[in-house]
Amino acid sequence: MTETTYQPVVAWSKPEQERTGTPLLVLFHGYGSHEQDLMGLVPGLPEEFTVAAVRAPVAMGPGFTWFPLMHEPDFSVDKVTQAVGDVVAWLDSVKGQHSSVSVLGFSMGMAVATSVLRHRPEEIAAVVGLSGFAVPAEGNDFFRDDAVKAIKPPVFWGRDQEDPVITADKIEFTHEWANEHVDLTKVLYSGIGHGINAQELSHVKEFLTYKVLNAQ
Repeated sequence: MTETTYQPVVAWSKPEQERTGTPLLVLFHGYGSHEQDLMGLVPGLPEEFTVAAVRAPVAMGPGFTWFPLMHEPDFSVDKVTQAVGDVVAWLDSVKGQHSSVSVLGFSMGMAVATSVLRHRPEEIAAVVGLSGFAVPAEGNDFFRDDAVKAIKPPVFWGRDQEDPVITADKIEFTHEWANEHVDLTKVLYSGIGHGINAQELSHVKEFLTYKVLNAQ
């Protein structure tokens, strides 16, 4: 991987002196949002985790994006791998002080979280995807899906079938990819649209407790 000078803006749930030895959970926000957007989830997550919410690199309206929307003409898988490669390089600089690394993404952030897993499957303890999707690899060897399939890492995918934002083609691909490659926990919620509710957050807490904390 090429050298990166990417130093993301990161919101942390714990001061630096309290992070050593804790499991790390990295949060990836959605399109046009920012690193503070998902920090409101922290009180509902297991307190053992150090949570780090990362700002996407590309300014977009009032917020930021990881890459162009998939239906936009300037979208490419290379732009996904560039953003995710930069995130992984940043992760390499912080993961050493933590007992494990898990990732959580909302909307486009789920594409980032699953792509981090698909690039470094041996290093990710668990993935949480909320109202989001995974991206087709289009033959790009950045995505090590055979290695993911060999490991079958735990992935939680929560969504509303009436989500008005994530299109059917993305859902179909994500279903196919997840069912083949990971140990999938899939939960459908009614009435949350393109959002997160308290019930889903409680399920995420149970999932992370069981799949990460109890497995360490």
